[in-house]
Amino acid sequence: MTASEDETPLRIKRPIDDWNGVIIEPGQVRDVQVAIGESYSGVDVLIPVQVRRAVEDGPVIFVTAALHGDEINGTGAIRSLIMDDNLRLKRGALVLAPVLNILGFDRHSRYLPDRRDLNRSFPGSRNGSLASRMARRIFDEIVARCDYGIDLHTAAIRRTNFPNVRVDWKNPEARMLAEAFGSELIVAGKGPVGAFRRSACSSGCATIILEAGETSKVEPSIVSWELRGIRNVLVKLGMLSGQQVPSSRKLVIDKTRWVRADRGGFLQFHASPGDVVKKGQLLATNTGLLGQQRNQVFAPFDAVVIGTTTLPAVSPGEPICHLGYLVDDAQTVREQLNEDEMYGTVADHLATNLLIDRPNDTGG
Repeated sequence: MTASEDETPLRIKRPIDDWNGVIIEPGQVRDVQVAIGESYSGVDVLIPVQVRRAVEDGPVIFVTAALHGDEINGTGAIRSLIMDDNLRLKRGALVLAPVLNILGFDRHSRYLPDRRDLNRSFPGSRNGSLASRMARRIFDEIVARCDYGIDLHTAAIRRTNFPNVRVDWKNPEARMLAEAFGSELIVAGKGPVGAFRRSACSSGCATIILEAGETSKVEPSIVSWELRGIRNVLVKLGMLSGQQVPSSRKLVIDKTRWVRADRGGFLQFHASPGDVVKKGQLLATNTGLLGQQRNQVFAPFDAVVIGTTTLPAVSPGEPICHLGYLVDDAQTVREQLNEDEMYGTVADHLATNLLIDRPNDTGG
């Protein structure tokens, strides 16, 4: 078993007030640099982190982004928190890291220079590969100081996601975070072996992730969604004053499926992220470049559209729509979700990334 496959990673709790000699007193806000490796020239590779401590002790939570170096919607949200002079904690401490994968970020790449995925390398090893060593440093310097975590992601390249929280639903503390965040879509599961949140949860630091939007962008509606969710969690933990902003409906999805292209061609989309679709409803029409119809793609079950490709040119087997199974009546769910103004705003925004033609439902 490799280090990244360890289901019970060692987490030796570290103090929040001492960051390798940088002392953070109660009530202080300090910027620190976490060394996670060295460059080819022997210069330290540093992750910039801001630590905010309240005067009163309490929970310690991290908010991180760009674990995949090109997924920067969360970077925009965390920068908004950092630059918010009115963000004053009642108790506890907040650890803000806008970019975890600094080597990928500098190259506008999802991956590290050795092509490894940092988010499949946790909890890491002090003597392993570049990815494994970086993962271990992040684990030791950030996870080991915290009680909770929120990690912000986007869809992979040439895809987009409607905001959805992903959580180990069987972990009570992580479930509490997911419910507090206030997203309508919650995808239940532990996450892949070697994933950051899976290793953090296994070590006792309850962690959730948010998947939202596209790579290489800071999308205003997504940032607003992330900021609302982060503040909801901080209010729930008693770290901020105010009231939580609830969602109109929580959909806990424990089964998803990608609908894939059977033929090559150019897609006309009929559904977008956030849509609720009925079994048999038309999702996309596949045509040749001169417009001749090749085939149509229909929803195989009642579902919510979690994400889609943003690249309309497909070959056989390529993903088109990521669907989450619905247990409840699709029409009822659709009506409830439509009551949430922010849900509609984000859905409308994401639809502008696709050319959508919405025919009447053909579900049966």
